[in-house]
Amino acid sequence: MASLKPLIMRANRLLGASLVERGLVSIEALDAANERFLELLSNATGEMRLSLLSILINEKQSVHESKLMEHLVEEEGLGIIDVRNMEVPEELTAATDRSECWATWSVPFDLVEDTRYIATAYYMSPAVRTFWEQKITGNIVWFAAPLETISDYLETQEAEEAKAAMIAS
Repeated sequence: MASLKPLIMRANRLLGASLVERGLVSIEALDAANERFLELLSNATGEMRLSLLSILINEKQSVHESKLMEHLVEEEGLGIIDVRNMEVPEELTAATDRSECWATWSVPFDLVEDTRYIATAYYMSPAVRTFWEQKITGNIVWFAAPLETISDYLETQEAEEAKAAMIAS
């Protein structure tokens, strides 16, 4: 967790700045959400699954996720995907660190030759895109995904891994 904390902080800070810059949230709403985020961060133990975006959407209701998805499609040129319905290649899931997925709210979900397909709720955070671009060799095709779909997918992966571990023991 400690090594991912700077990434989590940077990803959320830059996401917030991008949302304000694009007029999707007000600076006042961002300040309130940041205050709440820092409060949760200071109390966090174990794996961090904190999301400034979740606070803005669910707690503060400062932005509607549908409006954000619409912006990503119309202004950023992304497609939207629900990774819960994807059959992710085993070689990709085995090579993916879930804590990095939680930290960046992003999931690699397909691999075709030297191109990886990544679903993310944090596309507007330059820190998230830079993280994956530095981590992955080859090309990346980005897709937008709602927070809930990323969370559900990762939780399902964890449950399947735990079940397999119980069966093996």
